[in-house]
Amino acid sequence: MTVNIGIRAHDIEDPSIENVVNIVANKGFSAVQLALNKSLKDINSELGSLSPGFAQCIRRIFDKKDIQIAVIGCYFNIIHPDHKERRKGMDRFKEHLRFARDFGCSIVATETGNVQAEIVYTEKNFTEQPFLEAVKSVKELVEEAEKFGVIVGIEGGISHPIHTPGRMKRLLDLIPSNNLQVVYDPANFISIDNYHNQEAVIQEAFDLFGDRMVIVHAKDFIIEDEQIKMVPVGQGLLNYDTLFNLLKKKKPYINILMESTQEPYIDGSIAYLLNKYASA
Repeated sequence: MTVNIGIRAHDIEDPSIENVVNIVANKGFSAVQLALNKSLKDINSELGSLSPGFAQCIRRIFDKKDIQIAVIGCYFNIIHPDHKERRKGMDRFKEHLRFARDFGCSIVATETGNVQAEIVYTEKNFTEQPFLEAVKSVKELVEEAEKFGVIVGIEGGISHPIHTPGRMKRLLDLIPSNNLQVVYDPANFISIDNYHNQEAVIQEAFDLFGDRMVIVHAKDFIIEDEQIKMVPVGQGLLNYDTLFNLLKKKKPYINILMESTQEPYIDGSIAYLLNKYASA
């Protein structure tokens, strides 16, 4: 079975989007996650800049090399304590939703933020109020997505309000819309307390929302100074055998997008994923 492996476009360090697309294609990737503000550094992509012409122009650059824009990354703090900043991020995300189809893409993605303006670890994120604030923001974004027939992709994270598979399932239950789906990064649900049982954490995610996964992120982790540290694919402890056994059966052809993986690790990480997938 063919596996669709891609990468975040901004993990290819080149100022020219045309060069990035050529590199992505030459390495054999089939798709990218595109964050406009990170990959189009010389082009204004701030709020109010997008149009069908803008989107189609970028789409054609990727189409020439048969590269899919699998997801548009528009990551921002959806529970930012400064409501003006939060609104600015919400409006920008909605603009991405409106023009996503013109990019040839159906998914716009973000994480669930932080109670503090700076994205730093705090256990305050695990309390009920930040979760409810996240639900409120996601619900508003999903209502916009429904108008345009596109998808809000929500990615959980161990230090975010959505920090466990159970919390993700609760979010999905509270917003009963098929325009809300999951960007699943298995490493993001791994903590110093559960990494020894990561197979159970991965299985729980598939049990609770495997049917709602639309993108999978691939990275790895190690334990350093009694903390989880993210590393390039194949350089750590993530059990890709368990992950790929489940993906192969339940989510054939899903886009698997590498992140936290830059040169000189990219080619080795591609080979690692292909080998693990083939043996699953």
